[in-house]
Amino acid sequence: MDPIEETLRRGVDKIYPTREALEKVLRSGQKIRLFQGFDPSGIQLHIGHLVGLLKLSQFQKLGHHVIFLIGDGTGQAGDPSGKLRTRDKFLSLQELRENARDYILQAAKVISFEGENKAEILYNGDWLNKLTLIDILEIAGHFTLQQLEERDLYADRKRRGEDINMREFMYPLLQGYDSVAMKVDLEIGGSDQMFNMLAGRKLVREMQNREKFVLTTPLLTDASGKKIGKTEGNVIALTSKPNDLYCLIMNLPDSAIINCFYFITDLPLSHVKQIENALKNGENPMIYKKQLALRLTKMLNSEKDAENAEKYFESVFQKSGQEGNLAEFQIREESLTLADLLIKLNMVKSKSEAKRLIREGAVDIDGVTVMDENSRISIKTGQTVRVGKHKFARIKKS
Repeated sequence: MDPIEETLRRGVDKIYPTREALEKVLRSGQKIRLFQGFDPSGIQLHIGHLVGLLKLSQFQKLGHHVIFLIGDGTGQAGDPSGKLRTRDKFLSLQELRENARDYILQAAKVISFEGENKAEILYNGDWLNKLTLIDILEIAGHFTLQQLEERDLYADRKRRGEDINMREFMYPLLQGYDSVAMKVDLEIGGSDQMFNMLAGRKLVREMQNREKFVLTTPLLTDASGKKIGKTEGNVIALTSKPNDLYCLIMNLPDSAIINCFYFITDLPLSHVKQIENALKNGENPMIYKKQLALRLTKMLNSEKDAENAEKYFESVFQKSGQEGNLAEFQIREESLTLADLLIKLNMVKSKSEAKRLIREGAVDIDGVTVMDENSRISIKTGQTVRVGKHKFARIKKS
């Protein structure tokens, strides 16, 4: 495929109004403004974000103007996408901006914020927090209650008797207004953001009398459809240290290998298809998972870091006979203190040792260092725990 075709097909779920319409614009030579918003509800971007970041990078390389939008304004409303119930706490603008402090450094591993066609950095709190009552009523006037209630997640909550907080209910209108404020031609986002992005398409059409394209990317999942990301507790941070990143990639289920190659690498599609066929014919998944771990570690760090991480993995796990499979422990409890969890996982000999290691910053949960010895961990299948440089364990909720 040529660069435009690959940009519009690889790692793409749907394009509105049509792929053909967007392709016509791109092949005309017209340069467009496009963006993706990133919700700073946490401090780290993870490999699930790579799908969108790579798509932004592809458009940037085609010469289009990319906007990296930090959703500190919409974040105050609380994105309900993927949430089964209303969140217990809503973050302030200050908390959201603090969370996003290092987002640019993390995203710069994939897209360029320097040079001739550098990505633009914007914060939607800069305009959303300045909206007047009349502005908000004008935006709301473009939607009916019935249109907003059509959203699947709202319907699901109503069926289960769960509350729908009005802050969350307003979220699609606020995200939709971003497209108006930035005068963009295209918005990119995960398939779970489709409703919000189409709200923006409606506002652009009715408030500015022009077209706005929407491109949804697939969520990064394994073959069973289990999402890889923060909400599911199997997050792999882009800032994970090279050795840890390599090991965490190796800890992904075998069924995630192909989707990862397709969606978060630039390995030619013909090669990905060869790997897919090899796995179907019974080839050892370890061979290709190591290729994936090496490629992603190199992308997010350096070639030398990736090579050293592979050597580390082979010396610690393969030579010890583990063949890359991290020790898996079944945990029945819904939550445990971190110290108790380390004891359950046989990673420490005593609670005092656990607390000391936690205070020293030697304990990570899914690549995130936890230094509060009193922190309570919600137990989820797929979580990876690291103690020191050489001890890893994977949790299976029973």
